[in-house]
Amino acid sequence: MLFNSLDFAIFLPIVFVLYWLLNSNLRVQNSFLILTGFVFYGWWDWRFLGLLIFTSGTDYLVAIGLERATSEARRKALLGVSLVANLGLLGYFKYYDFFITSFHEAFTFMGLPFGLRALGLVLPVGISFYTFQSLSYTIDVYRRQLKATSDPITFFAFVSFFPQMLAGPIERARNMIPQFLKPRVFDTAMARDGLRQMLWGLFKKIVVADNCSQIVNMLYADPSAHSGSTMALATVLFAFQIYGDFSGYSDIAIGAARLFGFELMRNFAFPYFSRDIAEFWRRWHISLSTWFRDYLYIPLGGSRGNKAFVVRNTMIIFLVSGFWHGANWTFVAWGAINGLFFLPLVLQDKHRSMLGTVAEGRALPSVRELLMMLLTFAMACFAWIFFRAQSMGEAFEVIGQILSRSLFSMPELPIPRTLAYGLLGIAITLVFEWINRERQYGLQMDGRSVRPVRYALYYGIIAVIILCAPLGGGEFIYFQF
Repeated sequence: MLFNSLDFAIFLPIVFVLYWLLNSNLRVQNSFLILTGFVFYGWWDWRFLGLLIFTSGTDYLVAIGLERATSEARRKALLGVSLVANLGLLGYFKYYDFFITSFHEAFTFMGLPFGLRALGLVLPVGISFYTFQSLSYTIDVYRRQLKATSDPITFFAFVSFFPQMLAGPIERARNMIPQFLKPRVFDTAMARDGLRQMLWGLFKKIVVADNCSQIVNMLYADPSAHSGSTMALATVLFAFQIYGDFSGYSDIAIGAARLFGFELMRNFAFPYFSRDIAEFWRRWHISLSTWFRDYLYIPLGGSRGNKAFVVRNTMIIFLVSGFWHGANWTFVAWGAINGLFFLPLVLQDKHRSMLGTVAEGRALPSVRELLMMLLTFAMACFAWIFFRAQSMGEAFEVIGQILSRSLFSMPELPIPRTLAYGLLGIAITLVFEWINRERQYGLQMDGRSVRPVRYALYYGIIAVIILCAPLGGGEFIYFQF
């Protein structure tokens, strides 16, 4: 079920009303959330509900075993069960065909027969997200940073919580399970703020991402047929497409969770206002980058040790992050490029030099800050070429076009109305998010805002969404990951 669909527009109010009618009994209310999560997930393909139930059931039982076990060998064995179950499912559905195809091509190139063939597996929606979320729970219990819950309803509700199940944020049990264990009282201010954030997320998805995607898809379908300036424009539009798409999903998820009394972690913190690539990665897909930091980078040794050790750990994190996004060498290249951009900052101990908000306390950035933001954005766009391309050959084809003399020609302006709507959406997004860059999201307001002004903004945003919505708005990009 898509957040930008009529199905969800009907589903959400019904669930909201029934949920708060059940607030006299916490166990029944949590059970209802499990049911709604299963309906939400099964709306796409009910057959994959078995995977969600298997993941949840396995980690629930493993965590209880970890809580009771006294032998370290037994605890490690139980953790191994969780790792194999979660990563095994993820690897089979997401990477089996990729590795088989890669081996087949390599052996064929060497003139050797290779018997196995790809199975054409369908990737279950959200599997990369809910397996990581569930796996973090068993790791925390193994580390004794969290006590295992003995209530299966609480744990299943945590894994199957519908607002963030399909594309994050990838929540931590330490944040969410306590919220499922305490009674929740409807908070009008929290619900209003949630609706505002949902509206902002829908704006970024429909006006920015969906309009930009139509231009990007057309131009990237045949890069060699377009000038360098046109492909540069397409790449910039893709940068805003993926931001509007993914941060838009996160805003809708966080806002929807607030309607039900839950606070999810922030997933985006205005990353295109970053002054270096390290700051960009602290602000982009925060739930995934912190997951890799906590469960891979630090266990590998983090920044402790000599420079070679730090280089190794940094590149492992970025390569794994790239591979997490998809079974294609383009994603691995995307991760490697970001790692190479990141390394100079780490080696000079400058990767935490930009911790504050850009132009804090000022209306506009300095010239130096502006140039730093533009350079960081250009670096991110270069890496996005590999993320968007269908193959390494296509990525190099796009780069070749951009670096040709045609870069200095006037770009083509395909589908003028759609392009205008997309550029309008980008402009509005940048203005609102710059003004609110010290807050949680672009449309956030406090009680001091004049009520008529607030409502004029809301209705204005709704009008822009209705007027600029393209035909055939699609799924969220991260559903494929």
